[in-house]
Amino acid sequence: MSQDLRTSNTAQSGFSYSPERFRELVETVLAEAKRLGASDAGAEVSEGCGLSVSVRRGQLENVERNRDKSLGISVYLGQRRGNASTSDFSPQALKDTVRAAYDIARFTAEDPAAGLPDEQDLSLDPAARPELDLFHPWALDAETAAALALRCEAAAFATDRRISNSEGAAVSAQQSHFYTGNTRGFGGGYASSRHSLSVAPIAGRGAQMERDAWYSSMRAAEDLASPEAVGRYAAERALSRLKARKVKTAEVPVLFESTVAAGLLGALVQATSGGALYRQASFLLDSLGQSVLASHIDVSEDPHEIKGKGSTPFDDEGVITRPRQLVHGGVLQGYFLSSYSARKLGLRTTGHAGGSHNLRMTSRATAPGDDLATMLRRMGRGLFVTELMGQGVNYVTGDYSRGASGFWVENGEIAYPVHEVTIAGNLRQMFQDIVGIGADTYTVGSKTIGSVLISRMKLAGS
Repeated sequence: MSQDLRTSNTAQSGFSYSPERFRELVETVLAEAKRLGASDAGAEVSEGCGLSVSVRRGQLENVERNRDKSLGISVYLGQRRGNASTSDFSPQALKDTVRAAYDIARFTAEDPAAGLPDEQDLSLDPAARPELDLFHPWALDAETAAALALRCEAAAFATDRRISNSEGAAVSAQQSHFYTGNTRGFGGGYASSRHSLSVAPIAGRGAQMERDAWYSSMRAAEDLASPEAVGRYAAERALSRLKARKVKTAEVPVLFESTVAAGLLGALVQATSGGALYRQASFLLDSLGQSVLASHIDVSEDPHEIKGKGSTPFDDEGVITRPRQLVHGGVLQGYFLSSYSARKLGLRTTGHAGGSHNLRMTSRATAPGDDLATMLRRMGRGLFVTELMGQGVNYVTGDYSRGASGFWVENGEIAYPVHEVTIAGNLRQMFQDIVGIGADTYTVGSKTIGSVLISRMKLAGS
């Protein structure tokens, strides 16, 4: 990592509001809600700011500074709920916002599942909340950001003469903070940051052009890959796609690259989330305690991972988050539930209002040396998928059909690039047909997984 990407936690945050001011705002609107006659209320105030710079073909293309703020409040009149928000923090605007939420609640039908979390589930003790090291502001100006993006794109062009064009490179530095509280004694907030560097080179010319991209995204700028490394790898990916072919329709093993395999983990989250379950819009209804993945697979969740992209000491409702084993030996141990969805299902919240937290899927059969080359050899002959297109997943039935591109593999080695194919199956069966997960782990958002080998899928080609 080069010197100009290093930063410290002492850099200026750039925020207009202090945590103390945010707490005052929340306490003010909660008190106003109670004064109007609310039985309960919850509020959150947040602020975000950042810088995004993009370049293309060696020229500055865009410089964008963003700053936004918002306050939202939910007012409860028994089991009737109203919600309103504002970006104006003046005293009158705050009163008007609380009144708007209160009036909405007055005319809303009762919902037996509505309400704040139970006090026993709330993170009421600030001293018990772990410090997760999520805030690393980057003191970045537009000139420095542009120089980094230009270096990244230049490295892509310098990789090979066949890199003929570019969709550009970009650098982004973002940070935010919030405070949330409710009338049941919860109050808390924290600051976080997310920085990134990306590039999308184009290889070839005319009808034989291929595009690919790569990026690095981290909480702290010093953890980003160097601009040169990102540029070179993006170029290598684009070059590897040149002279792609179609393949014949067949039923073959499919190896998902780690970058796209995270989508399979995402499908598991979607199918076991409270909203899908109580609406009966999931192929994994009533799956708690049942086998949902191959017996050698485990899925763990750690919301307290240091610098994790999905780390948080409490969820969006203020409920305590805890590490857990989501899948053990293929058997599902828990759902993803908010207070509302838990009540709809007659269960208890799992602290997942706002989504999942740092998931990791592993196989008990994985050896430390099971890199991508080993996984290709294990597959022998089949399709290695590096990109998926379209939204062909039916979460009610589990039917799966996605456009794909990647590489055809023969005798455990990549033979040639492949495009314009469709892979199809059913997620319930695909999960059971996972025969291996590589040690080549990659983190996409808050999901970490290696390459995933599925024993058999339908491939529609020429």
